[in-house]
Amino acid sequence: MDDSQRQQTTRGIWADRGVDGMRVLIMDVEGTDGRERGENQDFERKSALFSLAVSEVLLVNMWEHTVGLYNGANMGLLKTVMEVNLQLFGSNRESKTLLYFVVRDHVSQTPLENLARTLKQDIERIWDSLSKPSELQDAQMSDYFDLKFTSLPHKTLQPENFEKCALQLRAQFTDRQAANYVFKTEYKRRVPADGFPHYAEAVWEKVVSNKDLDLPTQQELLAQYRCDEIAATALIPFRDCLEAMRPRVEDGNIVDELGKRVLAERATAIDTFDAQAVRYHSEVYEKKRAAFVQTLDGELYSLFLNQVKNASSKATATYANDCQRALEDALDDIETDFSAVVGDVRRRVTRWFKSISDSLTAKGASWSFSTETRYLETQLDAVTEKLRVAEMERAIDQIRRTAKASMSDVVAEKLNNPTDGDMWAGVMLEGFEAANRKAEQSLERRMDSTGITLADQQQKQRAQLAKKLHKGIWEDMVGVLREEVGDQMVLLKLRNVLEDRFRYDENGLPRVWKPSDDIDAQFAAARGVAQSLLPKYSKMDPSALSASSNVSGWGSVQFFPPGFDIDTTLTLISPARQRELGKRFGREADALYLEAKRAMVTTQNHVPVWVMVLLVVLGWNEAMTILFNPLYLILTALVGGAAVVIHNLGLWGPVIRSANGLASMANDHMHGLLVEAVNRTEPPGRQNKSSPSPLSSGESSSGDVPKTLRRRKSRSGAGNRTSSRVSLNEDIEMDPLGDDAGSAGMSPMSVDSS
Repeated sequence: MDDSQRQQTTRGIWADRGVDGMRVLIMDVEGTDGRERGENQDFERKSALFSLAVSEVLLVNMWEHTVGLYNGANMGLLKTVMEVNLQLFGSNRESKTLLYFVVRDHVSQTPLENLARTLKQDIERIWDSLSKPSELQDAQMSDYFDLKFTSLPHKTLQPENFEKCALQLRAQFTDRQAANYVFKTEYKRRVPADGFPHYAEAVWEKVVSNKDLDLPTQQELLAQYRCDEIAATALIPFRDCLEAMRPRVEDGNIVDELGKRVLAERATAIDTFDAQAVRYHSEVYEKKRAAFVQTLDGELYSLFLNQVKNASSKATATYANDCQRALEDALDDIETDFSAVVGDVRRRVTRWFKSISDSLTAKGASWSFSTETRYLETQLDAVTEKLRVAEMERAIDQIRRTAKASMSDVVAEKLNNPTDGDMWAGVMLEGFEAANRKAEQSLERRMDSTGITLADQQQKQRAQLAKKLHKGIWEDMVGVLREEVGDQMVLLKLRNVLEDRFRYDENGLPRVWKPSDDIDAQFAAARGVAQSLLPKYSKMDPSALSASSNVSGWGSVQFFPPGFDIDTTLTLISPARQRELGKRFGREADALYLEAKRAMVTTQNHVPVWVMVLLVVLGWNEAMTILFNPLYLILTALVGGAAVVIHNLGLWGPVIRSANGLASMANDHMHGLLVEAVNRTEPPGRQNKSSPSPLSSGESSSGDVPKTLRRRKSRSGAGNRTSSRVSLNEDIEMDPLGDDAGSAGMSPMSVDSS
């Protein structure tokens, strides 16, 4: 300061080495309670704490008239600085600090000792009122600080004394031999000179980062209080809007108007806060506004997040269902483009989810749903992979059915003609290899359409699917072969071979056995060929596949999945079944041999010539009678013509059955006439007898015999009239005639029409 103006001389912290050989680093710190900073005492507190932390001797410059005052002497600042210093550096402090109080403009009659005593009492009272850390509750001020006091005369009123006292004070910092030298050993910081900048920088950063020094001013306190009140009032309608929609969202529903309504309430709340809080301290307003917006965003973000999670779950379920339905609609189309189907559904689901998330995002908002979007993509990828696996399973099943259908015809043809070339080579090459080659081509196309590309990470999956297809086609072929070599089928094949060799000649014409033919040798040769085929049918021979260049890695883990044992599938007929089938075929072959023998005997048994001559001689008269009698001739011509027609049309069976039916009807008719005749015959009379008839139910007598013919009568429900007819199923009982009818002694006779 000078005569022209009064202002703060030092701004900030200045440091420099002492002049005239002083080996001391001197720091000049900005004074407290300057008008330049006004109510902002933040830097004053931090600079004071920094000086207290790094200095060995701290000079406290104060006016005489401020001694005994609290605010005037800045005792509040000293308390804050000492309290924070104890918290930050008290636990690891190894040296003390000298607090050297210099009382300026000492012109009163009060001695320095009294001033020093007052200052010491004030400082000790401050120390006792500090909030000490728990481990430093018993710490004394003397453990950290030493106090020293001096005074200087008035610089204007007593300039000579002021200069003299100032030089004496300087000597305490420069003269090491002086008794009152201030730089004692217990004050040493033990910091090397070249390391002091780093030490001071570390202390300053620690001081600046401490929040206990950020004490608010009166305006700041008022702004904080009013901003909190305004924020609480503005939150009420905002929270009411949230609570009205929260139950619907928490139940898993998608509330379409959620984003629009809640964001409108958010904007209203911010406008309400800004309109009332902008009049207060600007820094406090900005901080409180940011905190208020953060509170709004925090509460609505939790609700928005639930909405987004609901949308994500719904999108995943919709994607799975729609893809499944689309793939099922194209189930019969083996060339279905899987990637195109699921790609269309995925784009539609993703657009819907993005519209939901965008509706919940405000301009300049502090939140985003990128994490949920990535999670949805992960879920869709997982569903796609499951669908891809299911689609490939379906594709493999379709390919296997097609391959099985193509192999069935080839297998049946080759097994039905076992003697035409190498049977198993034809089955393996024309059946399995051809079907497998077409199946591999179809599988390659399906894998390309489902997104299983030739990339390195998907090569293994393609190989696994190919091996699975190979195994399925092989098992299908084994199944077809087992059906073809079933008991009845294999016996039929052996019988066909036997008949082809035995019943037909080399030209395929049926054999007509003659007495000169060696039927036994022919049968033995044909049966030998047929029996030799049974072991051939019993076990497959895949050697043709091993030699084929079109089947790479046949029989190894390169062709079939690991763990698949192909040797267990080669046996089609077990040895026990072979023996049983051999016996059954032998019996069928013997029956065919006996049939051929009987045919040959039949051809040898013809009618001799002399019999034919005898028939002509003996039947000449009858033949002439027929030829010269017109009636006989016409009847013979009709019967002969009918016989020729029936024979040519193959109707002898129906004619014979018709004749048998007519004969049966005639027989029944004659039987009915006979019964009717018997019923019409009335006996001359019946004689009363004392004993019942021998044919009466429950009684028998050996003395008397009935003399009348009795018949069973059928009675109607209305009376006792005797039926005039007897059913064909009735029994007719005939009693022997009495004495007046003759004594021929006929025995009882019973006629049963059944």
